[in-house]
Amino acid sequence: MSSTIHIVRDYPQPPATVWRAVTDPDLVPRWTATGAGGRPEGFTPTVGTRFRFVAKPKPGWNGVVDCEVLEVAEPSLLRYSWTDGDGGDTTVVAYRLEPHAGGTRFTYDHTGFTGVGGLFMAKLLGNVRRKMLTVGLPAVLAGLD
Repeated sequence: MSSTIHIVRDYPQPPATVWRAVTDPDLVPRWTATGAGGRPEGFTPTVGTRFRFVAKPKPGWNGVVDCEVLEVAEPSLLRYSWTDGDGGDTTVVAYRLEPHAGGTRFTYDHTGFTGVGGLFMAKLLGNVRRKMLTVGLPAVLAGLD
């Protein structure tokens, strides 16, 4: 059993602006604040870069996600591994940006969740990501216009 998170959102800003919002370490915590508020430590959009998302710990989670940049094609693709700091499965996150209707179509995919625990995690993270991409990211993008 494998689960994925697949979210597609359209934004009126051009791909370069959306790219900046999702890859600038100073901007990322502003739109992730509608979720767990993870801030990237050591992130650059460069293949091979190892970084961490650090958020406030919660019961059952230490607040850390270990990541490694796997693929970059600025301003259209960012792929990175995602490993729960508590030693969970390694999954893969991909951001795909493409010009669409005068703005940007942003596709978020998080793949590789397995088993019952993965199904639960995909459901939980999917709800959080939808809020971040529907509420948090548009607010940050509006401030960059």
